[in-house]
Amino acid sequence: MPARRRTAEARTELTAPVEDYLKAIYEIERAGTAALTNDIAARLAIAPASVSGMVRRLARQKLLRHERYHGVRLTAAGRAAALRTLRRHRILECYLAQVLGYDWDGVHAEAERLEHAASDELVERMAAALGDPRVDPHGAPIPTRDGTIDETRHRTLAELSAGARARVLRMADEDAEFLRYLADLGIRPGVDVTVLSQAPFDGPISVRVGRSARQIGRNAAERIVIVLNGTA
Repeated sequence: MPARRRTAEARTELTAPVEDYLKAIYEIERAGTAALTNDIAARLAIAPASVSGMVRRLARQKLLRHERYHGVRLTAAGRAAALRTLRRHRILECYLAQVLGYDWDGVHAEAERLEHAASDELVERMAAALGDPRVDPHGAPIPTRDGTIDETRHRTLAELSAGARARVLRMADEDAEFLRYLADLGIRPGVDVTVLSQAPFDGPISVRVGRSARQIGRNAAERIVIVLNGTA
């Protein structure tokens, strides 16, 4: 059987729940640690007891390695499948925003519903129609067709000192209310910000966005990834 056909058949064997697990584990691993059962459960909003069975199944499929008491890590095959799902998701977000006119706070949930149903061919046609975008509407990098992705670690807005100037790269996209909050502040990918002050004891951070001074909570600032101006 040709290798291409075997690969295509292997992809069709992955169910939507399996793809969700692999994507969740990939995102947890991005923080630099193995994915623990409770972390996976929290990210997927399911009971921890439900995770153990799926982890054993994915280990049998050689999509992850499970070390008792130490969590799980994706194998090369599991990582490739996670990035393929992530590519579908982020291309769909771009298409929804750029072609269908969805607001940026609504594309994540819609793409979550569509990513398992969309074929690779459809997604690649969308990508071509968009000019092969490199980032999604929230600034997150889109994996390439061959499964590579920019995994450069960057600082967050919460880590900057007063006087620091930075450019917003991306932000967490799961919470639509959070994105609407940022939009009200004028904070989007590509926007330049200057930290004016940081209140002590986890108080708010004052930033200049354009010509306006804004205050943002530390928890929110921790979800905004930036690059210092002059280093992009």
